Amino acid sequence: MPDQRLRRPSPTHPLGLLAKAPMFLSSAARPSCLVWLIPLLLIVIACGGRGAESSNSDDAATSENAAGEAEESLDDLPPVEVVSLVRGRIEAVLRFSTNLEAESEVQVFSQAARQITKLLVEEGDKVRKGQVLLQLQDEEQRSALAKAESQLRKAEREYERQRSLFSQELISEQDFNNATYEVEQLQLAVEDAKRNLGYTEVRAPIRGTITRRAVNLGDQITVNQHLFDIVDFDSIVARVYVPEREIGRLALGQAARLFADSLEGVEPVGEVMRIAPVVDPKSGTVKVTVDVPVDQGLLPGMYIEVELVTNVHEDALLVPKRAVVYDNNRAFLYRLLDDHTVQQTFFEVVLSDRDHVEPRGDRLAVGHRVVAAGQAGLKDGAKVRLASGVDEASPEAASSEAASSLADERASVSEGDNAEDAR
Repeated sequence: MPDQRLRRPSPTHPLGLLAKAPMFLSSAARPSCLVWLIPLLLIVIACGGRGAESSNSDDAATSENAAGEAEESLDDLPPVEVVSLVRGRIEAVLRFSTNLEAESEVQVFSQAARQITKLLVEEGDKVRKGQVLLQLQDEEQRSALAKAESQLRKAEREYERQRSLFSQELISEQDFNNATYEVEQLQLAVEDAKRNLGYTEVRAPIRGTITRRAVNLGDQITVNQHLFDIVDFDSIVARVYVPEREIGRLALGQAARLFADSLEGVEPVGEVMRIAPVVDPKSGTVKVTVDVPVDQGLLPGMYIEVELVTNVHEDALLVPKRAVVYDNNRAFLYRLLDDHTVQQTFFEVVLSDRDHVEPRGDRLAVGHRVVAAGQAGLKDGAKVRLASGVDEASPEAASSEAASSLADERASVSEGDNAEDAR
C-alpha cells in the first residue's frame, strides 16, 4: 500500500518554490506579493489534479487493452465440441438392405374355360388348403359324368355275365377279355368326367391369405387365366447376400435384427435359417435366408435393413464415430489436453457398430476428452477453444482474470497518489 502520510513538496516542485518565495521578500513587500501568489497557487493545484486524472485514465485504458487482447486471442482459436470417453456394450454387425418375400406364395390359374357363377372369397380372406375359391358353370361336366357312370354300370353287369359263362366254358376266352376291356375303358371315362367336373371348382393350393383377386363374378374365363394370388404370411423371409470373406462369421440360428420405417420403436429379431452351400462366382456372395418372426407387422415386399450380430463386447471403450477421422484407411482422433491443445492419436478399430467403435490398445482411456465436432483442418498440437464457451480452467480465462486484477491495482495506486498530491 502506498504511504498515506503527508509528504513535503520537493524543492523543485512548484509548490516547493512557492513556499520558499516569501523568504526572499522583505516584510514590507510580502503583503503585495501575496496578491499574485495566491492565484498562481490555485493554478498549480488545478494542473496537478488534471495530471492525476490523466494518469488514472491511462491506467484504465491499459487494463482495457489487456482484457481486449486476451478476448481477441481467444476468438481467433478454432471452436470444437468435445465428449468424454466411456465404457459400454458394443456389437460387431453386418448390415444389409433387402425386400421381404414369402416363400409360400402362389398364383392360381384356371384349368377350364367357363363362366364364373360363384365367387366365394375376397382379398384379405384367409383360406385353408383345398378350400373352394370360386365356382364355374358345370352342367355339361355333370351330364358327362352321369353318362359315363351309366355306361360303366351296364358294362359291369355284362362283365359279370361273361365271367359266369366263361367259368362254365360256354364262351371263348376272347369274349371274356373283350368284356373286361370294356369295363376298364368306361372306368377311365368316369375318372375323366370327374376330373373335368372338378375343374369347375377352383381350390386353394396352399394355406394362406388372398392378396389379389383378378376376376369378377360373371366373367367368362379361359384356360390358364390368372385368378388369385395367395400368400402364406407365416413363411416371410429376408434374403441377403453376404460377401464370401464374412462366411466364417455366420452360423445357423444366428440372431438378426430387422429395421423398417413403418415399425416405429419396434425391432423384431429373426434368425439365420439357411446358408447357401455355394458362392455366386459373379458377385462373390453367399445367399443367406433369415427367418422373419410372425405377427410383427412385416409384410412381403417391405423394404427393411438386416443386421447380423457376429460379435459382442460387454465392457468396451466406446469412441463416437463422429470423432473418428480416416487417413489412408488409418483411424485417428484428436484428444484435448489440459492446456487446450489437441493431440493426434492413431488407433486400430476392434469392433464397430452403428454409433461407436472400440479402439485397440491403451492409448485411450475412460475420461479422455476427444474432439467430436470441428476437427476439420486441425493439426497435431493446435490450440482450440470449446464451442460452448471458455472453460473455467483455460489459460485464456486465467490471463483475462490477471489483466482485470492488474487494472484494479493500478487504479488503487493512482487514487492514493492523487490524495497525497491534494494534501
